[in-house]
Amino acid sequence: MTGAEARLRYLDWLARERRAAGNTVEAYGRDLADFLHFLNGHLGEEPDLGALAGLRPADLRAFLAARAAAGAGAATRARQLAAIRGFLRYLAKTRGLEPLALSTIRGPRLKQPVPRALTPEQAREAASDIGQVHDPARAERPAEQAARDVALITLLYGCGLRISEALSLDVRDAPLPGGEAALRITGKGGKQRLVPVLPAVRQAIAAYLALRPGAAPGEPLFLGARGHRLDPAVAQRSLREYRRLAGLPEHATPHALRHSFATHLLGGGADLRAIQELLGHASLSTTQRYTAVDAAGLLATWRKAHPRAD
Repeated sequence: MTGAEARLRYLDWLARERRAAGNTVEAYGRDLADFLHFLNGHLGEEPDLGALAGLRPADLRAFLAARAAAGAGAATRARQLAAIRGFLRYLAKTRGLEPLALSTIRGPRLKQPVPRALTPEQAREAASDIGQVHDPARAERPAEQAARDVALITLLYGCGLRISEALSLDVRDAPLPGGEAALRITGKGGKQRLVPVLPAVRQAIAAYLALRPGAAPGEPLFLGARGHRLDPAVAQRSLREYRRLAGLPEHATPHALRHSFATHLLGGGADLRAIQELLGHASLSTTQRYTAVDAAGLLATWRKAHPRAD
């Protein structure tokens, strides 16, 4: 089996068995193609399973050094190392290759960016006012587009969803007035979580669906102009157009609404573990980034709650 064939089998396993996100599978596919191309020149021939079994930590370090010399940033090299680690572990498990001493290979150190949130006022205004933005060039009914955008932005901020999670919902999943108390979301890696739904979210979605009478349960909840599932780029463009009109900062993106959800909960005294569950983070360390954002809010909460704060 050639390295290229092994790569395709690994990507298929990653998508089917691990249920990795499509973007992850695509990125790992490119990373492993880069790695195999490097090995072709590094080893002097196209790598097969025997060549992959004979790799040493020095070979991986040589690849990372070559990528750095080619201008790849630290985040790119860290992701590529993660892709290679997963690939080689898969081959060790399924093809009996000798496990490589991967623990001896340190990737580039990444500085986690501090999430940038909107203020509560900005987030609420974006959710209520984005419906005022309409591009006449789009083949959409203005009222339906406005209601859809309001419903989507209200859902992102009110439930802290990723844009991909929100756009994957079908009509049958729609949280409507009088419905289930929580919305079941399937996040990264197929992990499911329950997210409480605010009345404002239910009302916004109900107003949008009222403009789509007869919508079938299996239809996408959020539709684009051609009747297909709404593309994330269209949602991002709508918010980009709104923030320019409203004078919002450049970091006012759909994902910033998720950051705002977590930051404002933390500022209100919510437990960090609870926020982790609501966001669907696998690791608490990911959620802990929000503590840097709301240090002032945490201090205010401490002053209110601690008996010796005065």
